[in-house]
Amino acid sequence: MRRLFSIMASLATITATAAVAASFTYVNARFGTVCTFPDEIFSIREAEPENGDGQQWSSPDGASLICSGILNIDDDTPKGFVAAEKASKEPGYKITYSKTGKDWAVLSGIKGETIFYERRLFGKDGVIRTVWIDYPPALKAKYDPLVGAIADSLKGP
Repeated sequence: MRRLFSIMASLATITATAAVAASFTYVNARFGTVCTFPDEIFSIREAEPENGDGQQWSSPDGASLICSGILNIDDDTPKGFVAAEKASKEPGYKITYSKTGKDWAVLSGIKGETIFYERRLFGKDGVIRTVWIDYPPALKAKYDPLVGAIADSLKGP
């Protein structure tokens, strides 16, 4: 029994180490936005925008991830953000899920030919921090399990 426990503990350590090694944590210098994601999947780092508000990564199979921040110059709220997005008349844009909390909002839906998931944190420092993930519907089984963990990793200072 003791040997079995030792083997199980060793396997758990190896698995946890592999999971940490397979992740990358991005910290935005301008807004302090933080998100962690599997860099073996989002392996293509796109050009950084000149304003330094965030970063985008892509995967070879057509998915993308953006981790960024913006100044909340309009004093937007989670409920206001979701209401505005639901009212959008943008062609090909449809919200299929939304939820808000005191200082956060989540949206999911279809934009053009992709499924998207967005989480926003409304910071007391006047910054809205966002993680946006989109992917082709054919890859739903691959990306749906990743979305929650990536979104939950979104943080500010």
